[in-house]
Amino acid sequence: MDAKAFRPNQAEDAAYGHKPVLLEECLEGLQIRPDGVYVDGTLGRAGHALEIVRRLTAGRLIGIDRDQTAIDAARERLAGYMDRVTLVHGNFQQLDEILRELNLPGADGMLFDLGVSSPQLDDAQRGFSYMHDAPLDMRMDRTAPLTARDVVNGWSYEELRRILYDYGEERYAPAVAAAICRRREERPIETTLELAELIRGAMPAKALREKQHPAKRSFQAIRIAVNGELDALPPMLRAAADGLNPGGRLAVISFHSLEDRIVKKTLQELATGCTCPPEFPVCVCGKKPRMKIITRKPVTAGPAELTYNPRARSAKLRVAEKL
Repeated sequence: MDAKAFRPNQAEDAAYGHKPVLLEECLEGLQIRPDGVYVDGTLGRAGHALEIVRRLTAGRLIGIDRDQTAIDAARERLAGYMDRVTLVHGNFQQLDEILRELNLPGADGMLFDLGVSSPQLDDAQRGFSYMHDAPLDMRMDRTAPLTARDVVNGWSYEELRRILYDYGEERYAPAVAAAICRRREERPIETTLELAELIRGAMPAKALREKQHPAKRSFQAIRIAVNGELDALPPMLRAAADGLNPGGRLAVISFHSLEDRIVKKTLQELATGCTCPPEFPVCVCGKKPRMKIITRKPVTAGPAELTYNPRARSAKLRVAEKL
């Protein structure tokens, strides 16, 4: 892809602190129709949403985000198009409920960008970063009750070890969980840098020689646990399939292998018909395929985008179409 394709919006993206990943690929995958109805289920700073709504005439965009700060920023960014935009402060876990409340009979496309937005990461006080000191928070929705402090100081050793291994793919999960438990017996762990240094101290010397920060995987795991990110994916994807019109497209961007594995598996299930054993003479399950896989392999960022937006390096896009 020509790098020039990214240049017109670079200043605008910089002003809102977030560069949408795989933008051209998403627009191509969604096949935007000017009179269509589209849902951006992870609105963020409206980078993807802006380019969708610019292609609409009689159509409509529904933008959903659990972070009120993101909703406020998106409202400002989409100010010139609000006649065709509906913004919803909500969680895509309640996608079916949101669509019902909007009396939306069906959408022609839905987009979900599962990454944490750059402004959330860069706002030190949100507690997502292991590079800046802040209270342990990590909530995408600041009205949610569970915080990273609750997880770190209140969850059992077994639960901590499980999430560090399952959600962060941290091979030193037992050592990190044990270090956390030892420290909190002395006093509560309160800040991000305190936790990051504790994790560093639990790592063997060879782990500290890796390029990435030793706390990266553990912080990812705790963030996922706080926000219930992985548990929400399969029901959200099924609700999206229910909410699409025939021929409507579903585009999902994931940023780590656990997310991508769940997205791939769930889309495959939605695209699979009869699941009866092969020895059955006739189908008794009655299952029919609901989706068609468009991207057999995930779409990733090319060299031009990586030059412009290095955070796109781990992004993977999968697209499916409602039958």
